[in-house]
Amino acid sequence: MIVRISRSLLERIVALAGAEDAEICGLLLGKRAECTGIVPAANVAQDPAAHFEIDPAVLIAAHRAARTGGAAVLGHYHSHPSGVAEPSATDAAAARPDGALWLIVADGDCGLWRAGEEGLHGRFSPEIMEVI
Repeated sequence: MIVRISRSLLERIVALAGAEDAEICGLLLGKRAECTGIVPAANVAQDPAAHFEIDPAVLIAAHRAARTGGAAVLGHYHSHPSGVAEPSATDAAAARPDGALWLIVADGDCGLWRAGEEGLHGRFSPEIMEVI
């Protein structure tokens, strides 16, 4: 499946990642295979330099908004400040095989993945990202 995202949204995520030494994170919003918005969230992980955990209040609010006609939560984004733009073994250990998108930013590069039951680390399949 090809997932579409605007250049401006992708540039915003890259800029957010570049402005922090710790991992940044947030939600990807949209409909089916088109990301139309993002919601930056605080990284509430115990060690945000090496892990991410989206602020639960932000996640709950986004799901509530989706239930009342807002954009669906397609997945999330996060950064790997000293890594590569692909899921790590740590990401795989935390991922559920729910089909959610994982957009990962590292050193200005971006990779898009879908959580499932096979692929990289037994959990992630690459997705094609069309920047519009």
